Amino acid sequence: MTLDDAYANAAYIPDADRFLTYWDETARSYRDAEHTLGRAQLNQPYGAHPNQVFDLFFPAGRPVGLMIFVHGGYWLRFGRRDFSHLAQGACARDWAVALPSYPLAPDASIPQITQSVSLAIDQIARRIPGSIVLAGHSAGGHLVARMGQGDSGLSCETRTRIQTIVPISPVADLRPLMQTEMNGPLGLTEDIAKAESPALHRAPQGVHTHVWVGADERPAFLEQAQLLAKNWQSELTIEPGKHHFDIIAGLEDPESDLLEAMLGPAS
Repeated sequence: MTLDDAYANAAYIPDADRFLTYWDETARSYRDAEHTLGRAQLNQPYGAHPNQVFDLFFPAGRPVGLMIFVHGGYWLRFGRRDFSHLAQGACARDWAVALPSYPLAPDASIPQITQSVSLAIDQIARRIPGSIVLAGHSAGGHLVARMGQGDSGLSCETRTRIQTIVPISPVADLRPLMQTEMNGPLGLTEDIAKAESPALHRAPQGVHTHVWVGADERPAFLEQAQLLAKNWQSELTIEPGKHHFDIIAGLEDPESDLLEAMLGPAS
């Protein structure tokens, strides 16, 4: 028996394609406007692979800290440019925001993607001083949760600066994905799935964690979020009326509950 339907999101979201159109158009508009204003450093390489690139957005004044958002797409699709607009809420609250791309499967394995994201975070952290907040959606939620483990590849210097990790609708236990068709390109084995599953490992030490998921998501994603929160003894928010695609909309709003969970109360 496969679990493809359990992890199918778009099929259960009415007019799902409109979200892809909205992300593309809004991200491009925000990115272009910020670049024109001189508040964006785009296409910054952090490695040799063409996808090892990040975009960095700045607030109008001096940054009070650094928020890094890691995109989702089942480690198979999307990139930083699809989600530029998600920087605007934190930037409005005087945080710098970075969005890295990373090599995608099947060209890269999930362990290689994990190491790529840690490399990106280390290099981005050198650009901006102060506290670091990590947030990621879906597969990106998995990747930021992995940054809390000792074998993530993050430097000790960067790790000590991480204030908060917010996995949004994360895949925290990869073992069920071995029963899906996507495991063809993902290439998960039992050993890799266990090693790369944040829910199967101890919670990050000295870091505030808050798992966030939509109440209208597929049951599998609710279960994944609940498992991670339980095993990490983390805060958990199940946001009413949100599904897998609109759960990230709160990142656009500086006054959203999601951004408050990430950055603290607005001043």
